Amino acid sequence: MDQRKALTTARMRRMKQDGEKITMVTAYDYPSAKLAEEAGIDVILVGDSLGNVVLGYDSTLPVTLDDIVYHTRSVVRGAASTFIVADMPFLTYHGSLDHTLAGVARLMQEGHAKAVKLEGGAEIASTVQAITQAGVPVIGHIGLTPQSVHQLGGYRIQGKSSEQAKKLLEDAKALEKAGAFAIVLELVTEELAAWISRELSIPTIGIGSGVSCDGQVLVFHDLLEYGSTSAPRKFVKAYAQIGETIRNGLAAYANEVRSGQFPGPEHSFHMDHDVIQYLNGDKE
Repeated sequence: MDQRKALTTARMRRMKQDGEKITMVTAYDYPSAKLAEEAGIDVILVGDSLGNVVLGYDSTLPVTLDDIVYHTRSVVRGAASTFIVADMPFLTYHGSLDHTLAGVARLMQEGHAKAVKLEGGAEIASTVQAITQAGVPVIGHIGLTPQSVHQLGGYRIQGKSSEQAKKLLEDAKALEKAGAFAIVLELVTEELAAWISRELSIPTIGIGSGVSCDGQVLVFHDLLEYGSTSAPRKFVKAYAQIGETIRNGLAAYANEVRSGQFPGPEHSFHMDHDVIQYLNGDKE
């Protein structure tokens, strides 16, 4: 594989200006990151969605900073030439600024991330500003924010009312002013996402927010159907059915083991003839 220079925040801003779409994938480990880089993905997000996708939780809330550091480090090893962003988990950036910056420092120094992502709008703008002033690039995240799902009343489309639309635009502008270099728009109505994207000079990365965003992000496991295929979501498009292939392969393996077909002669190793004779009692 050709080694690529990792994108910079300045290059992503130029991509927006030039109408060049940004590709982002959420991934959590070495092999998925390696495949994403080999496929030419621009940005890999180590999202706290690993709680749902990899760790088996029913939300992102139990995910810890240690979890994100561990998985970010794995992703960086698999995709050293890709721009890697790490999520700040639940309640790691709502306390003191010292506590927040200590967490950011861990993601950068131990996880080797290139940037961090925070959920929230105007209410966290001062935190975003402090992190960027410390020299760390920040991606914002508004619309459906999974860390606030209980407060939002569930996984609902955002921006349907004029009040929501006004608030989301204000949030986006506050994050831009605070120094965020991009903003994820999750489950925002297509019309509002287009409006916000036009109003900002920084890129918007959409998930379930229509084609007018400056880039798109999907979860590795979702776009490849790697895992459960139950309850498909409207905003996800499957580009491969890896889960089905894996299940079929595992079932075939189990059947061959049970029937004695595996391992076959071609999978086994043999002693020299004189050693076999020795073990059979011919020790002269």
